Amino acid sequence: MTQAERTPAPEVTAYYERGGEDTRLRAGEGRLELLRTRDILRRVLPAAPCDVLDVGGGSGVHAAWLAADGHRVRVIEPVARYVATAAELPGVTADLGDARALPAGDAAYDAVLLLGPLYHLPDREDRLRALAEARRVTRPGGVVAAATINRYAGVLDMAHKNRFGDPLSYKTVTDAARTGTHVPLHGNFTTAYFHRPEDVPDEFTAAGLPGAAQYAVESALRVLDDLDVRLGDPVRRAELLDAIRWGESEPSLLGASGHVLTVARLGV
Repeated sequence: MTQAERTPAPEVTAYYERGGEDTRLRAGEGRLELLRTRDILRRVLPAAPCDVLDVGGGSGVHAAWLAADGHRVRVIEPVARYVATAAELPGVTADLGDARALPAGDAAYDAVLLLGPLYHLPDREDRLRALAEARRVTRPGGVVAAATINRYAGVLDMAHKNRFGDPLSYKTVTDAARTGTHVPLHGNFTTAYFHRPEDVPDEFTAAGLPGAAQYAVESALRVLDDLDVRLGDPVRRAELLDAIRWGESEPSLLGASGHVLTVARLGV
């Protein structure tokens, strides 16, 4: 790949440079995505200590807890400010890089995480290249896990936030629901591709990762009116997380979640 091909779209870089995404998972309703991603990964990753490559890992929001769990974590991230921040975390190294051309040797890691790259690669061939690269650098018996945003996530978010009176936002989310392509007309997000859950395992298989399992991250319960308050109460939070876990892989419920985590284990 040329340097130009490895560079994120300017609007994607600009969105992340603003810094809002750096705090989204640490506060408010975004905590549900962090808690659930952590819950799923702790169950599917090899036992610590193992070598984890966190591709598109940002400032290290997931790398921090992975390292605290005893894993050896390396972040690969295309935004320089996030590389510098992640590199300061205990037990974490970080380098500039692109999901489609990983700066790593074959079979170098026990687990490769793509918790953001796939929805910033609108071209299917780019997504397949990123998944194939993840497979290349994963050891036999290791895990590749990737997050995707669901096709109707924006529509459900608008309903949750009672924002159907905003015509520009409505056009953005309904266009994404029809086509899968999110065009940032209103400034709340950036260029992205939204999947149907059932299409993701096909992309995994095409990249040499058959037999993937899927997990709803937030589930339909993300639209609860008292979600932020519930997440702040240890007892009610535990109840919520248990309820989501109970139906996390039910096919009829996957599409109601904001994100889906798709996980493949390489054959030994």
